[in-house]
Amino acid sequence: MSQPIIEVRNLSHVYMQNTPLEHRALTDVTMQVAAGECIAIIGHTGSGKSTLIQHFNGLIRPQSGTVIVNGLDVSHPKLDVKALRRQVGLVFQNPEDQIFEKLVGDDVAYGPFKMGLPLDEVRRRVQWAMELVGLSFQEMKDRPTFALSGGQKRKVALAGVLALAPKVLVLDEPTAGLDPRSRNELLERIRRLNREEGLTVIFVSHNMEEVARLADRVYVMAGGRTVCTGTPRDIFGNQEILRAHRIGTPESVDILYRLRDQGYSVDVGAYRAEEAAEQIVTLIRR
Repeated sequence: MSQPIIEVRNLSHVYMQNTPLEHRALTDVTMQVAAGECIAIIGHTGSGKSTLIQHFNGLIRPQSGTVIVNGLDVSHPKLDVKALRRQVGLVFQNPEDQIFEKLVGDDVAYGPFKMGLPLDEVRRRVQWAMELVGLSFQEMKDRPTFALSGGQKRKVALAGVLALAPKVLVLDEPTAGLDPRSRNELLERIRRLNREEGLTVIFVSHNMEEVARLADRVYVMAGGRTVCTGTPRDIFGNQEILRAHRIGTPESVDILYRLRDQGYSVDVGAYRAEEAAEQIVTLIRR
């Protein structure tokens, strides 16, 4: 791996320390993310995924351990949090948590405006970000935010983060609650941001189809720890890992496992739908 843009070493976090409600969310988590990678973080509810990613832009500061983001030490007492958040954009699971202006254009412009950029540059960034996520600048900039659909709100929240021109985009369950069409459209936008714009992407998801479609590497979390990591092929192709951590699989992989259990010779690590389809076609021809 090249020099990591994010490096986490032995990170631990305890909520409500020294109280009867004390809860350990993270324990000695270590991970690295290279510039330009697309990383999926998976695991069951309560495994520490959301707590981990909130360290990446300083919403949570390290209690124990180290988080380095593009050379910035998140635990440093004199950390410039604004500078950090210009580098790491975080999109929450519920876009309503990030949308507070009355009009779409004003909401997307909020971050660049607070950065003190000239108005021409703010407008350029807003138009660029909106068009990038599939929102027509001319048609949507004056649209009331309260009248947007769930998919449109997700795009506005994403555009507001992209307008800051971050180096890293962090997404918490990016397609939760979206209909299939909106989900596919948003996934394709994220893929293009990573592959064509070179943006480093980290996303949390329970949807293994999304993981198979987007991720270069996967971190599996359980009980506040990173229990294993590897490519999607490594993870989905290892039944011991899947069973030990109760990880689901994309439908294509599930079909391959069923075929293998019936005695057919197939590569269960062929996690992409097109690869699985080729194997099935080959079996039929035989």
